[in-house]
Formats: sequence, structure tokens, C-alpha cells
Amino acid sequence: MYEFTIVVPVYNEEENLDRVEKELLSYMEIASKKTCILFVNDGSTDKSQILLEDMCKRNEGFNYIVFKENRGLSAAIKAGFDHVNTTYLGYIDSDLQTDPKDFNLLLEKIGEYDLVTGVRSNRKDSFVKNMSSKIANGIRRAFTHDGMDDTGCPLKVIKTEKAKRIPMFKGLHRFLPAMILLQNGSIIQIPVKHFPRIAGKAKFGLWNRLLGPLSDCFAYLWMKRKYINYEVKDKG
Repeated sequence: MYEFTIVVPVYNEEENLDRVEKELLSYMEIASKKTCILFVNDGSTDKSQILLEDMCKRNEGFNYIVFKENRGLSAAIKAGFDHVNTTYLGYIDSDLQTDPKDFNLLLEKIGEYDLVTGVRSNRKDSFVKNMSSKIANGIRRAFTHDGMDDTGCPLKVIKTEKAKRIPMFKGLHRFLPAMILLQNGSIIQIPVKHFPRIAGKAKFGLWNRLLGPLSDCFAYLWMKRKYINYEVKDKG
């Protein structure tokens, strides 16, 4: 019986998928909770889907869903949340700039918290990418007051019950901790390792990292004012 599902969005990552398979299998051998994998193919136009199908045929606990067309990272994450049925779920990017083995660090805290996110220490990105991320995170913190230093870190663990209640829209993947707080949930960040991208191409430019998140902050504020939150006291 699986306890933990890792959601892996994929968009044109054929050069990375062999390494993704090896690293995830290596993690599953030492995982602190019985783990399965769910790939979400976001309408890739390269050979990613062929590789994913072969991978899932030969590995127990590997599954995939594939979009009819590219819908973006937030949609891929949302689809992953919708199709998970384990108690806990995780999220990692298929570029493997973070280490799946660090999921065990996050899982240590998930009993006490509803979301545990990594914060990338010693980031191995370009100066422009690092600075734009720092500025974007500062703007987001000013809007959300979530206290998180690195919501763009692609390594998170969430209680599935909470994740399924997040109303996703394009760009909201940067606001996952804030959306857990709207549910009166608890969050914490844990330092994790970070590596340079070895293969494939980054899918985000300066606009996505800096100006896009600024407009998303206003969408978040609107949602915060309109968000419906309740707890059922009893049933009869």
C-alpha cells in the first residue's frame, strides 16, 4: 500500500528522463514511506511520452498521465494533485536540479505540518536567474506574508487532503505555501541541495520569473478575499 506519491511534471525532457528514472528508483529503495511515481506529461512534442510509457511498463509503481496539449506547469501540478490517492504527495521537477533523496528530510516534518517545502541552499543557477528569483520571492512575501524564502523550489511535500483543496490557476504553483495558510494549515521550509541543469532547456525566462509572479500576486489577493474555508463539526 503506497503512502507517498511523487508528482513529476514533464515537458520536452527526453534528454533527462533516463537519469530521472535512475534517481527515482534509487530514492524508492531508501524512501521513509512506501513511494510511487506519477509523471504528468504536459503535452511534450519530443520523445518524452515514448520514454515515459517504456519506463512505466518496466517499473512497478511508475504511472503517467498525458495532456492533449501543453497547458503549463500549474496545470500539470493540479492534474497530479487530482490523480493522487495516497496520504501524502510530493513534487519535483524533471530537470533534477534537486535531489529526490531530500524528500526524506521533508517527510520527517510532514506529520507536524501540512506542507514542507525545500529552500535551495547554494543555488547553482546564473546570476540573472538567482537575482530575479530573489526579487520575485521578496515581492511575493510582501503580498502573502507566508515567510517562505524560496517558493519556486521544485521540492515539496504536502498532505494530499490539503493539496486537493487548493484552487489552482496559472502561476499559482508559486503560491502553494500561501494557499495552505488560507486553509489555516501549517508550513515550514527545509534546506535542500541544488544542482546545475545537466540536460534539456529551462522553460522559464525573465518574464516568467519576475514580471509574471507580480501579476499573480494580485490574483492571489483577490482569491484570499474570496476564499471559502470551513470545517465540518458533525455529520448525521
